[in-house]
Amino acid sequence: MQEAIIIKSVADIGRYFNKPERAAYLFILPAFSIMTVFLFVPLIMAVGISCFNINIFLTNIKFSGLSNYAQILQDARFLNALKNTLYFTFLEMPIHVALGLLVAVYVSKNMRFRRFLRSVYYVPTVCSMTAVGIVWTFLLDPQIGLYTYYSSLFGLPNLGFLKDPAMAMPTVVLLTVWKNFGSTMVVLTGGILSISQSYYEAAEIDGAGAVAKFFKVTLPMLVPTLGFCVITNTMANIQVFDQIYIMTQGGPLYRTETAVAYIYKVGFQRSPMDLGYASALAVVLSLMIGVIALTMNRYFLQKEPDAV
Repeated sequence: MQEAIIIKSVADIGRYFNKPERAAYLFILPAFSIMTVFLFVPLIMAVGISCFNINIFLTNIKFSGLSNYAQILQDARFLNALKNTLYFTFLEMPIHVALGLLVAVYVSKNMRFRRFLRSVYYVPTVCSMTAVGIVWTFLLDPQIGLYTYYSSLFGLPNLGFLKDPAMAMPTVVLLTVWKNFGSTMVVLTGGILSISQSYYEAAEIDGAGAVAKFFKVTLPMLVPTLGFCVITNTMANIQVFDQIYIMTQGGPLYRTETAVAYIYKVGFQRSPMDLGYASALAVVLSLMIGVIALTMNRYFLQKEPDAV
């Protein structure tokens, strides 16, 4: 009798989830659970902690209201870190996406060598940013770096790169582009291959050349995919941390200190390890990311009807 009840219950559950719109929730559940544990819950906790004066050891806890947020407007170092973050983001993102698009157009042709290049360009993406950062730091070191060795052989100037305040951030940007543009290339290659050949055939009948087909067919049809790449890359750049921490530690002269790097120092390195203030900074940065992402998403949604 009990087994029959269990079988009937299982059958009822199966019939309930037999509809596609209900079955979809089962596929969403694992990802939603992970996001809840590692994203939503920490974000809610950060909002709560930001209203307290609290250190990393959870001692001398005092309610402070919005005083941590008021302190942000007077924190010149955070404003400098925010400026560096925006500089990094809006320098790296256009170069990254443009390079990914150009390479994607080249490797999308169905040729063996170009298919091989897709894998070659994608390899740096799967490497650890920590390992890549350490290697590049040694290569560009003005004392023992490989560039220094060859520049002395050929009489080239010995550039400071990461030691030069004017060159440090552009150097980190170039490293980031080199390492990450492969992922954008793969996404855009998939977008290009999904475009129907009938559009290109119609363009050829109208006398369009390769350049005209790119601007009149490929680029407009790629607007949704390009929007995805621009938005995700921008969000990732605003949260840049690994390469900064490994290669420059925010120096020289705080010229490469980004918002996330500064938040880390406030919460975990700089005495008195002010977890409350670090949480307030993190909340403000999260809101900024959300506003930028929603604005960009709205812009690309408006462009999609013109592209289809």
